[in-house]
Amino acid sequence: MIIIKVMGGLGNQMQQYALYEKFRSLGKEAGLDLSWFEDSVQQQNVLAKRELELRLFDKLEFRVCTPGEREALLGREGFLGKVARKLNPKGYRHFLESGMYHPEIFALTDCYLEGHWACEKYYEDILPLLREKIRFPYSDISEDSENSSYTLNINLKNKMKTENSVSIHIRRGDYLDPANAGMFGGICTEEYYGAAERYIRDRIGDAHFYLFSDDTAYLEKHYRGKEYTVVDWNKGQNSFYDMELMSCCRYNICANSTFSFWGARLNGTEGKIMIRPARHKNGQEADPATMHELWKDWVLIDEKGKVI
Repeated sequence: MIIIKVMGGLGNQMQQYALYEKFRSLGKEAGLDLSWFEDSVQQQNVLAKRELELRLFDKLEFRVCTPGEREALLGREGFLGKVARKLNPKGYRHFLESGMYHPEIFALTDCYLEGHWACEKYYEDILPLLREKIRFPYSDISEDSENSSYTLNINLKNKMKTENSVSIHIRRGDYLDPANAGMFGGICTEEYYGAAERYIRDRIGDAHFYLFSDDTAYLEKHYRGKEYTVVDWNKGQNSFYDMELMSCCRYNICANSTFSFWGARLNGTEGKIMIRPARHKNGQEADPATMHELWKDWVLIDEKGKVI
């Protein structure tokens, strides 16, 4: 059995779920380990407590592994388990992601996989299946006001599909914190976004840009004009509807964020243009040929605004 650890925010959870579906498509037995979201584990998470947001999607189905199935691959927890693993390290089957792409995992049969699995090549061939399975809930709408977030989303979805709509995701917030800036800062620069806009305009002409960010004040200062619309009404648990709205745009400009990567991946528009930064985080080394192989059909732009 293949067990995939689920952890992190929504975008990472979706990548781990996508890898689960990839193994299922290969005819292999697979399950998800959700133990990272247990209260006892989250209390130790000093950076930010997370919830299992996969549950927010409408009737998304997946198999959850049992504690016994996890123990069969990782061994027992606690002191005795650590001693046993040290004495017999080959007796436990734990694969920890260490690079951008590990094709060798698909030859495994019984293994516990831990990682984020952001690389598109892992599941690019099953993206149509994932678009069918990943559904945003609207069946229990209780707000019927014309100014409710639900109504605004439905109206905007319909509008986006009738025009040259482009999503732009700008993530600031936690990326500006000193703890994160060294890893994620300086990648999605103003030069990056300017070049991405020009790339789109040069190919489709007039466009309307829908802006998504955790810093509305920044958007209102830097993006002025009738061609820009700031989407700022999906808050709290409803913030994941921003991903759905991104997916309804015909073209997508992403931040170095798995959230907007999934907005583009769920976009099923024929002939779409997806733009992402050439690097996801600082220190990541990958030549352009490798990046284009691993992120097929994506346009890659670096922090200086150069298309690579």
